[in-house]
This record gives sequence, C-alpha cells and structure tokens, in this order.
Amino acid sequence: MRQFESEDELKVFISSRSATCDECHEELGTGAWITLQGEKGALCLSCADLDHLEFLPSGNTALTRRARKHSLLSVVVLKWCRARKRYERQGLLVQPGALEKAEAECLADEDSRMAQRGRSQERREELDGRYVEAFAAKVREHFPKCPPRREDEIAVHACQKYSGRIGRSASAKSLDEAAVRLAVIAHVRHRETNYDTLLSRGMSRREARLEVADRVDSVLLQWKG
Repeated sequence: MRQFESEDELKVFISSRSATCDECHEELGTGAWITLQGEKGALCLSCADLDHLEFLPSGNTALTRRARKHSLLSVVVLKWCRARKRYERQGLLVQPGALEKAEAECLADEDSRMAQRGRSQERREELDGRYVEAFAAKVREHFPKCPPRREDEIAVHACQKYSGRIGRSASAKSLDEAAVRLAVIAHVRHRETNYDTLLSRGMSRREARLEVADRVDSVLLQWKG
C-alpha cells in the first residue's frame, strides 16, 4: 500500500498513543484523529476546521475517486502499522455533499451494470433453455418409449452448466446421436440399475459397469420400442 500519494496532501493521523490537542488542550486519548500543523503542533479535527468532513474508508476505488473529484477539500487518513513500520492509508475525509454525489453516481452505474448482467443472464438462460429442450427432444426421438417426462430429466442433468457432463460437450451441443445416447446410458445406469449400490460397496467403476451392462442394454432396448 502506498504511504502517500503526494507530500502536498492534507493528512490526518490516527494516533497510536494518548494525544492532546495543542490548541484547545483537550485530552483526546488513544486512537484520536489529529493533524499536525507545524509550530501549532497536534490539533484535533475541530481546531483544525476539519470536523465537518465525512470519513470514506478505503476499499471502493470508484467511490473514492469520485468523492475526491467532487470534494473541494479532501484529507488523507493514515494510521501507523507496527508490523510494516509505516503509515498506511485508511481512507479519506471529504465534504458530505461530495460523498453523496459520488454515491449517487456509483449507484447509477451499479444499476446499469446490474441491468446489463441481468439481460446477459436472461439471454444465457433463454439459450440454455432452448438447448435443454432440443436435447430432450432428441432423447425422445431416439428413445420414444422412455417413461413420460424422463427425457426432460435426462436433458437437464446432462446439460447442467460447467458440469463437464456429456451434454456440455461439443458433440452434444450439435445434438449428436452418440452423445445423446451416452447421456441416456448414464441416466439408466443410475436410475434403473443397482450401479450406485455396487459403487457404495467398494466395487470399482469398471466392474460395476460390467455388472449392470446387461440391464442397461435391456432398458435401452425397451425404450427404443
């Protein structure tokens, strides 16, 4: 983290030891916010005429940039870091009106960004919805005797986003018959056989698949009609 952006910037320090204002002589205690003004020494924010400003913590770059742009007066707030042995920026003191204006601008931008994300999400969902429907139609086409609505279940499961499943492969996206068949086989294996039970008993995937192969073939034949 940068110590200062400019030596000309006004700075307020969060004291790490007990402090006293050298002008009003008020005991400020530890963690006081003070500014150093040459021969005047350490002043509290009230005596330094900075107590009308509002604190904006670091973290939101866009908000900080805009608040600083709109504020006629801004002050960097610093705190000594013992571990790093340096002062580190905590945020800015800015005029209340400037902060409100900056927040309004950021909110407007966020609304715009959210609207854009929403439209993109809707388009993706629409495309994915059409894809799932097309995949389900292909399942029904190749396996017309499968139980009612089972094609939808197969399609949704196979086409889940980022799943790495058969339905997300390039061949599946082109609705290739072999890819559709693989998705149906996977579904049958889990839903129509004891494949999962065999795996839970410690049988290897290869052995379990061989064990249920005849049953899978039988179901596929029935569904083919």
